[in-house]
Amino acid sequence: MKTHLVTDPAFRPYGRVVEGVDCVELQKVMDQTPTPSDVIYVPSEANLESLPIYKVFKDVLFGGMPIQLGYCNGSNQKLNALEYHRDSEFNYAATDLTVLVGKLQDVAPGAFTYDTSKVEAFFVPKGTLLECYATTLHYAPCGSAGQPFRWTVALPKGTNEPLERPMGKHGEDKLLTNVNKWLIAHKDSGLGANGEHIGLIGENITVE
Repeated sequence: MKTHLVTDPAFRPYGRVVEGVDCVELQKVMDQTPTPSDVIYVPSEANLESLPIYKVFKDVLFGGMPIQLGYCNGSNQKLNALEYHRDSEFNYAATDLTVLVGKLQDVAPGAFTYDTSKVEAFFVPKGTLLECYATTLHYAPCGSAGQPFRWTVALPKGTNEPLERPMGKHGEDKLLTNVNKWLIAHKDSGLGANGEHIGLIGENITVE
């Protein structure tokens, strides 16, 4: 699989690089966050939300919406699943990493399957701030050269919290695993035991 730079025009359908935001203090705090041997996701982290940049995310990038600022860190080289939200997600790469992305428009209607041959890989250099659009399928990043990754995640407040009702069984509703999180998993991901929809068809892509 060819890996593009995130600044390549090929990334434009998926999102954009955000310029002009000072991320120096954000980097310092992210440098202190853990990088376990698997993947950890913390939706809301007080040490990040106390930074001045939190107001930039909230008031400028999200236009005043209530938001949460957390992180997704760890060690990963596999696709495993793809998810999407009803809104953009803003991410800061606190290490070099690679993202695997796809287009929501390519999910098969009705069956809610997705051919992983359509996935594209983009290298994101340390220090890059991104917006990933609502129609961008994504999941945990992959570390660069097998190294752990650190990835700041800004989303509307409440996203990824537990549902207040049972997971659905029909239509798109069967993809909804958490608040504002629709997920399609690969059969080789280890997901599925809790009702996650297995719908990624093809290779469970590995990033070396």
